[in-house]
Amino acid sequence: MPFISSLRPLLLGCCLAFFALPASAKTLPEVQAMVESKAPGALAAADALTKTTPNDANAWVMLVRARLQARQAGKAIVAGEKATALGPRNAQAFYWLGNAYGNRLGEVGMVSKMSMAPKLRDAFEQAVRLDPALIDARSSLIEFYLQAPGMMGGGIDKARAQAVAIAKYDRARGFTAQARIAMHEKKPAEALKAYEQALAMKPDDAQLRLALVMGYQQAKRWREAYAMARQWVSEEPRKATPRYQIGRIAAESGEYLPEGEAALRVFLTLARETGDPEPKHARYRLGQVLAKAGRKDEARAELQAALKIDSKFKEAKDALAVL
Repeated sequence: MPFISSLRPLLLGCCLAFFALPASAKTLPEVQAMVESKAPGALAAADALTKTTPNDANAWVMLVRARLQARQAGKAIVAGEKATALGPRNAQAFYWLGNAYGNRLGEVGMVSKMSMAPKLRDAFEQAVRLDPALIDARSSLIEFYLQAPGMMGGGIDKARAQAVAIAKYDRARGFTAQARIAMHEKKPAEALKAYEQALAMKPDDAQLRLALVMGYQQAKRWREAYAMARQWVSEEPRKATPRYQIGRIAAESGEYLPEGEAALRVFLTLARETGDPEPKHARYRLGQVLAKAGRKDEARAELQAALKIDSKFKEAKDALAVL
């Protein structure tokens, strides 16, 4: 299981002299925009950029990110190592190399995990040394410290130290870091309090809103989770994420089944933003909801639809096998 649960895109704030590239090539800002929007052709554009500007560390960072989106973790590591070699003072290069290692960990055996995990830790720690305000790298270190055994450099005290450091730069993110640690320690009440404090500081922050909805779900406080997601839908009816969460709540709890079904069907018609769940996940959740409602034939059809999108989708395979 990879240490890093999610990859959040960051602005690199870099530029290239346009005249230095062939007319048909994309500039670094153009490639960055393609990668961050997950546009078709992003991987090809990033690869081309490293060929036209082979000594630019930031071009290689874009290739790392594009390869991760294409689920090419092994190749992303190669690009990340090139980026850090070219940019030994480039915090982003080390941050994305760490992400590449984190994704690769889920694909290799235990022996490889043992040798790769310290490299992941070192990459994130170097990113933080180079840029102490790089909160995403600190958050990734928290995940590592919580999940890695002590012999590999893990430890709850190290995670807490990162949460304290994050709070110096962003108090709301500091609260979410505390919440993550509390959830790891199986202290849901403490975690939810921290999530609530974070959201109170930034009530319009979608990521904080999502974190609290997810926190309620982890604590199996379905009523609060549903109420918050429902309020979110009423305020932003064209936003896909809260509708997916209503479906997830129904699928996990067995409650609100009609509302969950309706929310997921609307989700599948809405435009998705970067970071939103993929259609295969909505089909999978819809299959779960329909199964809990006793509509097994319809549930099978949705799970098969999820597998048509991704034939290796394990959760959908497992759910289909028990119907």
